[in-house]
Amino acid sequence: MRMELTEDELIAAISRLLSGSQPGVVVGVGDDAAVLEPGRGQQVLTTDLLIEGVHFERASISPRDLGAKAVTVNVSDVAAMGGSPRAAVAGIGLAPDVEAAWVMELYGGMRDACAEYALSLVGGDTNRADLVVVSVTVVGEVSPGRAVTRSGARTGDAIVVTGALGAAAGGLALSRSQPATMTTALSKPWGRALLDALARPIARVGEGQTLAQSGAHAMMDLSDGLAKDLSRLCLASGVGARIELDAVPVAEPLRAGAASLGVDALELALAGGEDYELVATLDPPDAEAARRVLDERFGVTLATVGTIIDGEGVVAVGDDGRETPLGSMGWDHFA
Repeated sequence: MRMELTEDELIAAISRLLSGSQPGVVVGVGDDAAVLEPGRGQQVLTTDLLIEGVHFERASISPRDLGAKAVTVNVSDVAAMGGSPRAAVAGIGLAPDVEAAWVMELYGGMRDACAEYALSLVGGDTNRADLVVVSVTVVGEVSPGRAVTRSGARTGDAIVVTGALGAAAGGLALSRSQPATMTTALSKPWGRALLDALARPIARVGEGQTLAQSGAHAMMDLSDGLAKDLSRLCLASGVGARIELDAVPVAEPLRAGAASLGVDALELALAGGEDYELVATLDPPDAEAARRVLDERFGVTLATVGTIIDGEGVVAVGDDGRETPLGSMGWDHFA
């Protein structure tokens, strides 16, 4: 079925959905550009694309979840700098068979995520495309000189990870499984948890700010897997890393479902991607203090998974002391 609204009618409907007063917004949706009140800190700017057939399949994710995810993955980038999100704009390309109701649900999901992370969706663009493309840009704010980059890791730093890893990759594996496996999994708590992790990631905004305040030297979010993203952090910092495999926090739903899915839980935790947890490096005493604060404030775990070392690259150490290079593991958009 073709879109039953004209472009102007669709934009008007989206504008009504997003209307209302928003803190710091002078001019919002409906004009040539948004106007924001300047904040007191430095601006953080990030953008991300979600492309049908690459990052999602319309058959396996609801438009509301897709809209929320498109905002959340950008908020996660702001969180990784220790910042606070303020405003977002969204550009969407719509395939010919997309209906207006689907688009409204997509923007409803964006609105949900903006409300969750206290930012305003202030504009964007719509256009026709061969496949659905969702592009969100988020503006955030960080105290002057306090942005945490990926280039500050120091030899001897503890490497820490928020939360648990691998659930989103498990959700992807489940979404691609045989119908019988899917049916069985959806009757189990682990199956529902894995699909939720893939569809509705969480951006660790407060946790990122806490890690920054705790003295994090380097930080980034885990969008492409711990192995690959930590390798990027090490490359930017001019250091290496040593990971203890038995310390990697594998998500419990993934452990529970790994045999049914025919996957290696630890491998997905290391290389699966789309967890949007944070990896950071701190002085070991600061890491322990941050662990206590995250538990008290957010009920979120902080696992020490390894150490920054001299040299280059990331190696993992198993129970037998054997070292394995990890840099080649993880999601690659151009592979």
